[in-house]
Amino acid sequence: MLNLPEGGMFVGRAWRRGIGPAVVTVRGADVVDITTREAPTMRDLLEQEDIPGFVESIPGEVIGSLDGLAQASVEATGGITRLIAPVDLQAVKACGVTFARSMVERVIEERAGGDPARAEAIRARVAEVIGDSLRDLVPGSDEAAEVKRLLQKEGLWSQYLEVGIGPDAEVFTKAQAMAAVGWGASVGLHPISQWNNPEPEVVLAVDSSGRIVGATLGNDVNLRDVEGRSALLLGKAKDNNAAASLGPFIRVFDDSFSIEDVRRMELSLTVQGEDGFVLEGQSSMSEISRDPADLVAQARGRHHQYPDGFVLYCGTMFAPVLDRDAPGQGFTHHLGDVVTISAAELGSLTNTVRLSTEAPEWTFGAGALMRNLASRGLL
Repeated sequence: MLNLPEGGMFVGRAWRRGIGPAVVTVRGADVVDITTREAPTMRDLLEQEDIPGFVESIPGEVIGSLDGLAQASVEATGGITRLIAPVDLQAVKACGVTFARSMVERVIEERAGGDPARAEAIRARVAEVIGDSLRDLVPGSDEAAEVKRLLQKEGLWSQYLEVGIGPDAEVFTKAQAMAAVGWGASVGLHPISQWNNPEPEVVLAVDSSGRIVGATLGNDVNLRDVEGRSALLLGKAKDNNAAASLGPFIRVFDDSFSIEDVRRMELSLTVQGEDGFVLEGQSSMSEISRDPADLVAQARGRHHQYPDGFVLYCGTMFAPVLDRDAPGQGFTHHLGDVVTISAAELGSLTNTVRLSTEAPEWTFGAGALMRNLASRGLL
């Protein structure tokens, strides 16, 4: 199930039958609706100066048990009461190539032109030249510049290495506001993709001033063949129906949880296929090449503002190479795979893999949210 730790403050969103979206928190074994005129959206809640104090001050209404809502949320359709993504008006942004291990795999994807059959030989060649030389580099440092020079000399320089060890991080739009899916929902693969994988990530919640206020889990669904053909296809590879998963809740920073805990976080991933295939992996935030606070600073500043705040996928070191269908083909999803991403501090996020054309269509956007809240007297 959700596996939430005891003691933390968790906030999120639920869809209530006959009512619409609600801002919620977890109290014991219950999910409590804390939607108010002061905070009718998650955007407004996360703008509060003292978020824990504000949440605790609202009596709220119990709308169901945590386990009950979790069960109701598994590939739910229609208007039933269920958990949904814990963000609403926030922009959904992501950083790529922030770990040395995944950095090398991005180079391999590029060299293979999106063809998994060519990846094995290229992986051996790249490893022979690069090895672990990137692991301890500080992006943008003099040492990183020297590694760049050496790799260029070997003919192995790549745009992925540029954002991995150069001064500028890769920051892109993962999904439109209101488009992310939550715990139990289907996650979508574009039908053109034949080589793809989940990406288990910590996702930071950031308010409009740039203050990091909490964290959640995310699956930055990745189409390796599409992006591998050309980095200019990043939008097609990353932003599709149901391709951004977040949840189950945002854990708010308080006396028990801070950015230091995020920096030490260990993520685990399990993929369970209907064919009996099981894949397990890990991602350790302690091995990230760029500090999470630096990623936020590169996303938001005088150069770019987010008046409704944003959430930021921090990247992953997970890049599966285990063969699934044939030797040398590596891993790719099968429809029906159940993906679970877990961290002791944040609980677990579970989704089922479908085609983006088969996942429920995204129909409830910012306009629909505003009309709904206005009809309920919350605006």
